[in-house]
Amino acid sequence: MDQTKQEGGYGYDLFPERSKRKYKEGSIAERLFTFNNKCQVMLQFAMETSPYAKLLLSAMKSSGCKILKDRHLSCEDCDGTVSGGFDAASSQIVLCQNNIHQQSHMNRVVTHELIHAFDHCRAHVDWFNNFRHLACSEIRAANLSGDCSFSQEAARLNFGLKQHHQECVRSRALRSILAVRKISREEAEKIVDEVFDTCFNDYAPFGRIPHSNRDAKFANRDYENRDRYYANL
Repeated sequence: MDQTKQEGGYGYDLFPERSKRKYKEGSIAERLFTFNNKCQVMLQFAMETSPYAKLLLSAMKSSGCKILKDRHLSCEDCDGTVSGGFDAASSQIVLCQNNIHQQSHMNRVVTHELIHAFDHCRAHVDWFNNFRHLACSEIRAANLSGDCSFSQEAARLNFGLKQHHQECVRSRALRSILAVRKISREEAEKIVDEVFDTCFNDYAPFGRIPHSNRDAKFANRDYENRDRYYANL
């Protein structure tokens, strides 16, 4: 789907290198630069070992949207408040090399942004003009990426029992929307509430909420064996 990047109010100020070129090709000097080199290494490791990323990459390929590392994923310096983003105008995932310093963080960011890329591939998402579309993908990304896992919430000192996972997803989706769109908190909350149930219960392509690497491995195994299962029906 062809979407034109529009300036102002769409979060591009958080990714200053987006305005310099259509997509980052990476000079030799850039690849030798410490942050960029570390980012590239962690990205490759995530793509090869994270069960979340592996499932999403397979699902993208099956949907006709194969991800090419050098074309669709770019390590760049970003605003200090973000770790990554999905640029619908260029169908490219941005990984903030100056803000991602641990492999576990890289794995979550890659997974989160791949969910946006998967949504972009499989659905007619109007990222720039339809706030409900944006909210739905942000809800799905927060729900399925591990952003709201018990370990992550414990590290943030956020604890709760009743529907804690749902509240975490709601909160993180809301924060993401407010970071990239100039709308009031009240309006954003209303939009999230309107689409929450439908989008929270959309588990594609995982088939379940992967609360841990173990869950993601099972989901990835099931996805890889889906054709064998249906062939035996």
